[in-house]
Amino acid sequence: MNKDQKNEVIEALKEKFNQYNNFYVTNTEALSVDQIGKLRRICFNKNVEMKVAKNTLIKKALESIDAERYSGMFESLNGVTALMFSENPKEPALIISTFRTEGKTEKPVLKAAYIDSDVFVGNDQLETLKTLKSKNDLIGEIIGLLQSPAKNVISGLNAGGKLASLVKALEERAN
Repeated sequence: MNKDQKNEVIEALKEKFNQYNNFYVTNTEALSVDQIGKLRRICFNKNVEMKVAKNTLIKKALESIDAERYSGMFESLNGVTALMFSENPKEPALIISTFRTEGKTEKPVLKAAYIDSDVFVGNDQLETLKTLKSKNDLIGEIIGLLQSPAKNVISGLNAGGKLASLVKALEERAN
């Protein structure tokens, strides 16, 4: 690969890193060609972009964007590396987990994940990443919590009306 080709790869990677707030760094070493093909199809169907690149080119792309912001990712750039880019922060974690379960394999291994400026390092973080809530999920929960007091007041008022009619009925009986 000559210098111009390397620069093209670096520029393409920079575009992806700027386009997505979430990306995973995985190790796909020891996966067969069929397994890699299957993983790529699953990623495509779930709107996750999977790219394989040399670690030095990935590091150069990240450093040229913001070396300090991505510094936690550099340690994981070793061995065979596949990048998974996604709008949904937990989708790649779900793909990796499902792929392992269905394929009865321990690969791909999660080396690191960059989620909205937070870095998760190590394969043991996969369970944490699978339970992440999307922005829309969190907004829905907040709206639900805000609506809860209003619902309690309304149900209290409705119950108050029932209570008042019960008291009135008891009063009429007493007369």
